[in-house]
Amino acid sequence: MTGGELLIASTLDAICGDPRWLPHPVRVMGWCIAWLDHRVRAICLNSTSLRFAGICLAGGLPIMTYWIGALVIEEAERLAGWLGSILSIGLAATTLAARDLWDHVRAVNGPLNVGDLPAARRAVSMIVGRDTAQLSESEVARATVETVAESAADGVIAPLFYLAVGGAPLALAYKAINTLDSMIGHHDKRYADFGWASARLDDLTNWIPARMAAVLLIAGAGLTTGQLEQVRNGWRVFRRDRSKHPSPNSGRPEAAMAGILGVKLGGTNFYDGIAQARPILGQEGRDAEPNDILSAVKVMAAASGLGVAIAVGFRCLA
Repeated sequence: MTGGELLIASTLDAICGDPRWLPHPVRVMGWCIAWLDHRVRAICLNSTSLRFAGICLAGGLPIMTYWIGALVIEEAERLAGWLGSILSIGLAATTLAARDLWDHVRAVNGPLNVGDLPAARRAVSMIVGRDTAQLSESEVARATVETVAESAADGVIAPLFYLAVGGAPLALAYKAINTLDSMIGHHDKRYADFGWASARLDDLTNWIPARMAAVLLIAGAGLTTGQLEQVRNGWRVFRRDRSKHPSPNSGRPEAAMAGILGVKLGGTNFYDGIAQARPILGQEGRDAEPNDILSAVKVMAAASGLGVAIAVGFRCLA
């Protein structure tokens, strides 16, 4: 993938996002995972066999996705160079989620701005896994800001990283890993064994991008606000609180965002009615407010732009 192709793919994502009427690789991955989840449980009747099946799935799906993507692009290039380039750009665009994230966040922010808390709760339920029916206005804002920070890493910076390193096939393989984690990489009774390998592999593949995302968010804050104090506070809270989150990766961009906005992230969330307490990131900050959502999106957009510039520059020099 050339730097120009990567730039076009990023622009295409920013303009078009993820049209629901177009077939999307991630949805195909999701169908495959759901089908295999059902079939495997009919065969694997103990934890050992489930874990082995989960290891095979965690390794097999990304490898198969990579080779299918590479083969399709290669065959298209055999027919015509321009066709291979168009296909590579199109597939690369599907791995990026900047516009899709913005659309979801806008669906939360709009109702909050007019005081329609029930509609905001419904909208935020589309982007978080926690219970949302009883969330306060501040909790809706916090959930949205946390999602913006985390998605900046795994929805934008990570795909850009893998596009720069290995083009559309490698980015598609990353999306397969990310989709596996979101669907079966849970620490509950059902997926503790079957999803174990997917969760560990997702941690590994996001290790570098999550840290890059945190740094880019802090740099993006400097570009969007021009306030050195926000940059310093983002770096301070990132350095201090980055390891408090139970995830080895999610806490990095979330801690940076907490410091940038001067808000508290983390705390108690409910999942299926069960409370889960997480450490507070940015303890000295205030409670999140609706206005923080737009500020977080602006910082994310600036960080994404920096990420695109770095990735394009890397491909041009490669």
